[in-house]
Amino acid sequence: MGLIADTHGLLRPEAKEFLRTSDYIVHAGDIGDRGILGELEAIARVCAVRGNNDTEPWAAELRETELLTVGALAVYVIHDLADLRLEPDAAAVQVVVSGHSHKPMLERRNGVLFVNPGSAGPRRFKLPIAIGELLIEGASAAARIFDLKDARLLASL
Repeated sequence: MGLIADTHGLLRPEAKEFLRTSDYIVHAGDIGDRGILGELEAIARVCAVRGNNDTEPWAAELRETELLTVGALAVYVIHDLADLRLEPDAAAVQVVVSGHSHKPMLERRNGVLFVNPGSAGPRRFKLPIAIGELLIEGASAAARIFDLKDARLLASL
């Protein structure tokens, strides 16, 4: 499963290349342009949530959160982790995917995998231009985050 966030209207060729083998793509908000979802949908099935900058009329069709069932896993998608209003472990969610901060992040909390693939759009400050993937096997999940500019692994968990 490909993970992307914070494109802000820019879908880089490197991002499309990275995602081309994905069977499913999750966009964790701040898409910036409806055309980006169309380009992603040409690659694989897409789940996208609305980010705080997705204020154009096309974005009204997007929900602020999504709950996906992928195999035996529940994956909760939200743009800003600060807006999380549920306890993932109590809600039987195994993975939370977010965006917003532009900072790539992988960590486990109470058995729940939290993933922020970072920003694949315009560079912000000195943060990397990044993208991620969720690797699902049965009822377990692992994730990796890559720097898009040099295809370097940034984090794995």
